[in-house]
This record gives sequence, structure tokens and C-alpha cells, in this order.
Amino acid sequence: METESLLKVEELALKKYKIFRQSQIRYIARAMLASMFIGFGVIVAFKTGNFFYLEHSPLTYPMAAITFGAAIILIAYGGGDLFTGNTFYYTFAALRKKLKWPEVIRLWVLSYVGNIIGAAVFALLIFLTGLFTDPSVNSFLLSVVEHKMATSTTELFFRAILCNWLVCLAFFIPMSLQGDGAKMFAMMLFVFCFFISGYEHSIANMCTFAIALVLNHPGTISFYGVIHNLIPVTLGNLVGGVILMGFMYHFANKPFLDALDNQRLDQKQ
Repeated sequence: METESLLKVEELALKKYKIFRQSQIRYIARAMLASMFIGFGVIVAFKTGNFFYLEHSPLTYPMAAITFGAAIILIAYGGGDLFTGNTFYYTFAALRKKLKWPEVIRLWVLSYVGNIIGAAVFALLIFLTGLFTDPSVNSFLLSVVEHKMATSTTELFFRAILCNWLVCLAFFIPMSLQGDGAKMFAMMLFVFCFFISGYEHSIANMCTFAIALVLNHPGTISFYGVIHNLIPVTLGNLVGGVILMGFMYHFANKPFLDALDNQRLDQKQ
């Protein structure tokens, strides 16, 4: 039964809210960290995949997907506050009446803003290293970005729903596992699934787009393309986290959660 894991989700949401109440600057800083950690994953994934891309190998996406798993490990163990995961955590806490919806919206907005700032800072750092400027290194990344910016709004939206459903599960399922090894393997497996499936993750896209924009890129990559992608992808991620995770798990487990609450109330009395 996933009840214990859901209580951990509630506890995590309240812990994040406590940080927010203590200092909004620290909360934003944690959000910046999360997108920078994703930036590390983006760099290693696309640099690895590029070796295979130049050879027109069918292993291009599988190899990139495997290495991108480093990002979720960094976030889970290195700290950070990711908007996409927060769509689930805060929704569940609000449905449990531990947070109010106006507070939830503010938390979402600030984590999203922090993720944007972190992506921009990381892209600047990558640009200053000069390690990603040569076409022999960045051609795979630029090709993927072009494709993302040319995809239709409807397709982006539904890909984003499936993406955040899977990504939230990547954080949620390991909560019931024992041992760091098992948790890391499960996280990387779920992230591999989302990457290889071609789903759309708003924060990963932010980082990828920011890096592409600071490089020497073709005219098909633009700020208009960023907006065209991020609006439907962000909305789709919200639906995946809020409806398919937050509301669904709350509805499916409400009797068990209510019984547990009553048991705790009886123990206090």
C-alpha cells in the first residue's frame, strides 16, 4: 500500500513550505539549484549522444537517456526544488487541507521562476567554458531543440502530461524502496523511460533551450520557439502532476488516509 509514501509526500511538501515561509530567497535558490542539476544532466546526455549521432547510430537516444539519469540523482540527493515535482507534492498537501490553494500557486510560481533563473545561469556558465561551441559537440543538441520548437502545440501538451506523470512517479515510487541503490536504480529507470519516449519536460527544456540559445544556432532556434514550446509543455506538466498524481492518488487512497488520521487522533486523546 502506498499510504506511507503519500504521507512522506505530504511531509516533504510541508518541509518545502517551511523553507518558503522562512526565506523566499532561499526557496528560489533551491529552485535554481534544481534546474542547474538538470543542466548537468542535459550536458552529459547530449554530449554522450552526440558521439552516436554523428555516426547515425540507433543508439543515440538510448545512450543519451541513460546518462540523463544523473540529473534526477543530483536533485534527489543534492537538494533542489523542481517545479514539476511540486505540482504533485503541493496538490496532495492542499487536498489533505495542509496547504491553501493560493499558497500552492505562489509556491509553484516561485519554483518555476527559480528554475528559469537557474537554467539561464547554467547556460551562461557552459558558454563561458567554451566546451560546447564546436558543431562536432553540439549538433545533436541543436537538432533536438529544432524538433521541439517545430512540434505542434497539441502534441507538446499531451507529451508533457505523460512526462510529468512519469517523472513524479520517478520521485514517488522510490519512497517505498529500501536502500539508496534500489532508489537510484528506480529513479534512473523512470527517467530513461521519459527521455527515450520523447515526452516533454518543461524544466529540462528550459535548460536545453538556454544552452542552445547561447551557442551559435540556426535561425530555426529562437525565443519565439521557446515560448511556443514552454507554454503548452508547462500546462501539460501541470495536468500530469496535479490531476494524474495529486488528485488521483488522493482519491484512490482517501479512505485509508482518513482511517490513519482518525487513528492518530484517537492516540492523541
